[in-house]
Amino acid sequence: MEGPVLPGGMMLRWAEATAPRGPPSATSSQSSRTTDLFPEALVVTMGAACANLGTMRAWALWLLPLLCELGLAVLPAKPENISCILYYKKNFTCTWSPEKEASYTRYTVRRTHNYGSENDTCNSTSENRASCSFLPPAITLPDNYTIQVEARNAHGTVESDVTQWHLDTIVKVEPPMIFSVIPVLGVKRMLQIKWKRPELAPVSQALKCTLRFRTVNSVRWMEVNFTEGIYGDQTYNLTGLQAFAEYVVTLRCAAEESRFWSGWSQAKRGTTEEEAPLGLDLWRVLGPAREDGRRPVTLLWKKARGAPVLERTLGYHIWYFPENTTNLTETANTTHQQLELVLGGEAYWVSVVSYNSLGQCPAATLRIPAASEKAFPCIEAMQAQLSGDQLVVAWQSSALDTDAWMVEWFPDLDFEPATLCWESVFGARNWTIRQDKLTPFWCYNISVYPVLQDRVCEPYSVQAYAKEGVPSAGPVTKAENIGVKAVTITWKEIPKNQRNGFIRNYTIFYQAENGEEFSTTVNSSLLQYSLESLTRKTSYTVQVMASTSAGGTNGTRISFKTLSISVLEICLVAALVGGGLLIFTVLTVGYSLRKPNKLKHLCWPDVPNPAESSIATWHGGDLKDKGKEADDPASTEDERILKPWPAPSDLIDKLVVNFENFLEEVSAEEPGKGQEQAPGGERNEYVAAPYCAPVQRPVEPPTAAEAPPTATETEVTGLGSAKLLIHKGDLVTPREDLAVHGREKTRLE
Repeated sequence: MEGPVLPGGMMLRWAEATAPRGPPSATSSQSSRTTDLFPEALVVTMGAACANLGTMRAWALWLLPLLCELGLAVLPAKPENISCILYYKKNFTCTWSPEKEASYTRYTVRRTHNYGSENDTCNSTSENRASCSFLPPAITLPDNYTIQVEARNAHGTVESDVTQWHLDTIVKVEPPMIFSVIPVLGVKRMLQIKWKRPELAPVSQALKCTLRFRTVNSVRWMEVNFTEGIYGDQTYNLTGLQAFAEYVVTLRCAAEESRFWSGWSQAKRGTTEEEAPLGLDLWRVLGPAREDGRRPVTLLWKKARGAPVLERTLGYHIWYFPENTTNLTETANTTHQQLELVLGGEAYWVSVVSYNSLGQCPAATLRIPAASEKAFPCIEAMQAQLSGDQLVVAWQSSALDTDAWMVEWFPDLDFEPATLCWESVFGARNWTIRQDKLTPFWCYNISVYPVLQDRVCEPYSVQAYAKEGVPSAGPVTKAENIGVKAVTITWKEIPKNQRNGFIRNYTIFYQAENGEEFSTTVNSSLLQYSLESLTRKTSYTVQVMASTSAGGTNGTRISFKTLSISVLEICLVAALVGGGLLIFTVLTVGYSLRKPNKLKHLCWPDVPNPAESSIATWHGGDLKDKGKEADDPASTEDERILKPWPAPSDLIDKLVVNFENFLEEVSAEEPGKGQEQAPGGERNEYVAAPYCAPVQRPVEPPTAAEAPPTATETEVTGLGSAKLLIHKGDLVTPREDLAVHGREKTRLE
């Protein structure tokens, strides 16, 4: 099998060089023969290929750059959108697109002029703007041109379509020059403009011109067109202007058949003649009636709409009178645009005129309603909304014959008195004002008064913002009525000067200590909200955010802690305790009524009277008599005072002897005598003994016959009338111990 033919005329034979595949078979002898032939055929074929390898490589090296160059070749773009202008007596310039090329491109513009009898060219490059100009003197007017643009780069040439041009339609002249803008003496509301025809303009053609003018304080231009002949004075009288107003005037011209206008001339200013004032708009602000029936009225006036901006006024003349009594006319003069009056309770008519050196304006008249007169409503609904850069107020009225309205607006501020602005509206039921005439972030009160002939109806008011922003400060928050699982969050309204817009809603954020934050949103009309399902005895933080259409601002952050026990639970515990005490008291009283003696012994046990003791017989019954004297209410205060009583020197010895005798007598008496049953069944034994008040005597130095008393002895110099209860066990002591014990008892008492 023959293969393809290689360069140099060599054919590759490769069928014989392919050994069969598969397992050995009966044709193994034929396969081995083919295998023997395979090396020889391969060597012959490959030898021929190697001989022509150098030729193939040479061809490849020569064709590769050619193929790459053909693949990367880019012709220039075809010139299109050709436009030509004849700058009179300057040049003839043509432009086209594209303006820039990826590679260097050379342009050639071929022109046929002089009605096709002459040809010339103009050259340009892509490094410059895609344009080319023909210069004088080879430019004549009128004439017809044919233009074709050729673009050439290193890869080829591209030509544009041929275009036709009539020079009369593409000629462009220089801007005219305005000399003066002055009023004409005796002619009202007119300015005369004098200007000069451009030097570089076709003399054989008339010029069409456009005059543009406006007042100095306006941004809206007005235009008027006129045609100036070839010959004559270049003047134009501009009429229908405002009196005593300054205007700005500028002018441009073009050849009558050309579609290209010149540039605008330098602007000039002129002022129309002064006239008497045009008129006034009059309004009033009514104050509350006083106790005497009189009331303050503020008159406001300003220049009528359309009045000259520079209108000069020397003063204002005002007169007013009661509606039913024209003889009581009062007058006033002022140079200000408002006047304070104090009128009676009846209706009044007020008129105002302004005047200057040329005369006065027509009178503006307004009726002031009586104090008791009630205005009837005419407006059913009104809304204010932003539209672009204007605030639009629209309303609906049931009075179809009402076509005059008075609009009032003033900022609603807390920190300074508001300035009232007002404006009249005719033939419409909406009012617009530019946003830049209102202060952003201020709330304005807007009121519309329907004016029906000489009557003013009840106003309708709305609030509006020219521009809203986020509040300057957030609400001040407090936590009230803190309970176990609930709390009431209250906040104060943001001051008007800090709201910066309508408050749409409030959002309460609350979070437990180390817990997740939660929030809830409420209407702007609410100033408190109750948080429920809280955790007992837990600290919380709360913050309230006030939001407008522009965003929100957070208020003060506060903390509180829920209670561990509620007031209801405290009342319940108190009720249980109180009820228990009440039941116990009732049971105690009932028990006392049934067993009065038992309760008496429990509360007030019997106390034995020492005066009734058998020891009272000691010392001749003096103690009993003295006890009775102590109980005698007729005794004086002095007698109740313990007085010192001299005791004999052998008192101690007598006491010991008497006690020994007393003990013998007691032991001889029958059991139970001198004993009483103590509460609880315990027997109480007692004896009565005189009380000796120790009195210190001056210590005299001992004589030789007397020895100083020992530590266990005490001299008793007096004896009182009180009694000392001494238990029986304390009396059974030796004589020395009894003396010491007596001194200790006396000292304790």
